[in-house]
Amino acid sequence: MIHDRKVIALVPIKEHSERVKNKNFLSFCGEPLYHHILKTLENTYAVDEVIINTDSPLVMDEAPGLFPKVNVIERPKELRGDHVSVNKLIEHDLTVINANIYLQTHATNPLLKAETIGKSLKLFVENEDKYDSLFSVNRFQSRFYDKDCRPINHNPDTLIRTQDLDSIYEENSNLYIFTKESFNKNIRRIGEAPMIYEMSKIESIDIDDEFSFHLAETLALFTHEQFKKI
Repeated sequence: MIHDRKVIALVPIKEHSERVKNKNFLSFCGEPLYHHILKTLENTYAVDEVIINTDSPLVMDEAPGLFPKVNVIERPKELRGDHVSVNKLIEHDLTVINANIYLQTHATNPLLKAETIGKSLKLFVENEDKYDSLFSVNRFQSRFYDKDCRPINHNPDTLIRTQDLDSIYEENSNLYIFTKESFNKNIRRIGEAPMIYEMSKIESIDIDDEFSFHLAETLALFTHEQFKKI
């Protein structure tokens, strides 16, 4: 809990993956990838319970026994497949579980830290009078163009320094925080008055292909080795 508010973390885990076969179950630093986010949530003081929505018999069988905070919801057949929106999964989960605050993350965020989750929850609770949700982002100060080569955030005729450009924020798929009231109003995890939470580009790597998988694992192993030297 945080400020006497019950917090449930939602982690959707599907068996099939398109770009990296069996991605959620591949060995990542010696353990299945999906174990890493569950360990992080287990070690997050503010998270009371972790709900996994899954169609994987393996996850249903082993996760609750390995992680005390974890409970599993078997994904309904009508919500299975590669093109089902996460918002649809959350909508289903919120009909069977109750909390004051929901936090949604993914098995593909293995570098996400418990400290970051705790800080984001604290920030949301302390500003709930102004914001109805929170989502994590990466900040960029670079020159961007659309698919038709039109400048998005700068004027090519006035070549100002990149550090003087207005920042652009990318939704990084690591953290979403919301209440049931906020979600049910629009059936989406990002509400009408969201707060953005800036994260490190390294910590927020989202595994989406083989390159990001190997990059994240390399960074995780390097960080572990550096920590051992301290």
